[in-house]
Amino acid sequence: DEAAGVKEFLRERQSWWVVEGGEGRGEVKELVEVLRSHRVGSLEAAVMTGVCFVQTSCGSALVSRRRCVAPQRHNRAQVQMIAAPPVLGVGLLAAVTIAGTAVKRILDKPSRPYAGSFDGVGKEYDEWTDEGVLEALWGEHIHLGWYSDEQLQQGWWKQDFKKAKYVFVDKMMEWGGLNDIPAPESILDVGCGFGGTSRILAKRFPTAKVTGITLSKSQVNRGTELAAEQGIGNVEFKPMDALQMDYEDNTFDVVWACESGEHMPDKQKYIEEMVRVLKPGGTIIIACWCQRETPPPLSDDEKSRLDFLYKEWSHPFFISIEQFARFMKGTGRLEKIKTNNWVKNTIASWRHSILVGVFNPWPVVFNKPSVWWKTIREIVCLERMHRAFRDNLMTYGMMTAKKKLN
Repeated sequence: DEAAGVKEFLRERQSWWVVEGGEGRGEVKELVEVLRSHRVGSLEAAVMTGVCFVQTSCGSALVSRRRCVAPQRHNRAQVQMIAAPPVLGVGLLAAVTIAGTAVKRILDKPSRPYAGSFDGVGKEYDEWTDEGVLEALWGEHIHLGWYSDEQLQQGWWKQDFKKAKYVFVDKMMEWGGLNDIPAPESILDVGCGFGGTSRILAKRFPTAKVTGITLSKSQVNRGTELAAEQGIGNVEFKPMDALQMDYEDNTFDVVWACESGEHMPDKQKYIEEMVRVLKPGGTIIIACWCQRETPPPLSDDEKSRLDFLYKEWSHPFFISIEQFARFMKGTGRLEKIKTNNWVKNTIASWRHSILVGVFNPWPVVFNKPSVWWKTIREIVCLERMHRAFRDNLMTYGMMTAKKKLN
């Protein structure tokens, strides 16, 4: 048994939950690989944070310091845990159960519904940027990473989380045909965050003027600081609403939009405005979280799951990849429209982002107490996002096209 040695080690320490069972063997193997990839000291630190998720066919659980019980045979994977010592009594167990139920009820209620552009989405990103946690854990890129089939086979947890984001940018450029454009004069990055991709584009095309726009003034300031630190002079950042851009028609050779459409209350206007400022013959390339196409209609459970994802991270709603394509075609000004679903090579980012926080909790630990609670909420939403993409409720949309010459 490939997992036997690690399981025995954990039992000897008598300090871990153990995953057992038939249908859960894949999850057992995955957990074993995670354990093998990190030093024990780091694992103990991870356990103390209380945020290391173990996925089983019965759901997910937190890895926690508990005495193990002997393995048993079950038809479904389950997390086994010894009963609380008798001296704690039934009262304590009941109190813990009640408290756990109360916390779950709070976490199941979304807390940050969409509340407009600058005063809603912009304010949320101002807070995320000023707190520093997002940049510390995710690096310069606040979008998903890209994992090759070979890397997924080896184990996503063995990869470099931040490097995967740079790979994503390279793959997006290649897929959108940007590598075939010899020397674009002007590039627009719509929803630029604090400018990680804008700076890559500026370095890749040194003769081009790259402009990044965002609803967050804090992101503008941070992006400008990083560009100056890195000596990049052909990039600038501006606070601007992508639905009402201050640019003339036919201004940019390339319009790039990575994970910004999620926050747009009018997806059709989002497409139309980007096409408006794109030069004839120019390239538009979009990456966006999407929900599945209907029909079949969404079930009540699917609606509930999507509603949480909308209202926890300030999204008005999502649309399907197919609807994006219809909006692009509907402009009447685009040709060579192409779409794809990149779920397979991006989905690992959700749990990988949880894992990097587990093994580097200090940006959160040494932050304000309010950030501690906010981080717990983020972990819950990250896991829910993973499951939505896993269950094909969500898709990772890639869209690109050329603007017609006339």
